[in-house]
Amino acid sequence: MSAHRASPDEPWPGWSTSRAAQAAYGKHLVRIGELIPVLLYSNVMDRQHLAVAHAARNQDLVDSQVSSLAMECRDDLLETAAVLDALALCHGHGSYLPRPYQEDSNPVPKDVELRTDASDVAGDLVRHDHQHGTSTTGNIPSALEDGCTDAERDAVRAYARREWITAQERWNSI
Repeated sequence: MSAHRASPDEPWPGWSTSRAAQAAYGKHLVRIGELIPVLLYSNVMDRQHLAVAHAARNQDLVDSQVSSLAMECRDDLLETAAVLDALALCHGHGSYLPRPYQEDSNPVPKDVELRTDASDVAGDLVRHDHQHGTSTTGNIPSALEDGCTDAERDAVRAYARREWITAQERWNSI
């Protein structure tokens, strides 16, 4: 067990956050650091349980697993959007890949790819909240479309950040 005590400056041993990430998430960066292994592990376990049920040809269990995954979809989108956004903030500000992105042989800078992934997942959260009326803060930006601007990508990331921080504040007040 590590003696490291998580803080907004260093949520994980050796991971120093940027000022932008600290300004955006503040004390909640510690929770972001906790979410990274949780999201990875739960994703693997969810798939493993579904694969076992499928291999056993247990359709009732498959249906139950799929139903459970569907109900957790917004939470997964919100948590993943927050983690990707915090990681992207630690790599500075900059541009995004065009939408739609056409794969070619030119390498894409990792910081641009990370910012793009952060905005794409936040965009999926926005689309989900528009469709299901699940926003907790209101003022939902438009969903990302082909040809969207960097400002539109920034707006969906800011929305996801606001939703996640609001969820954390509500959870902490219980």
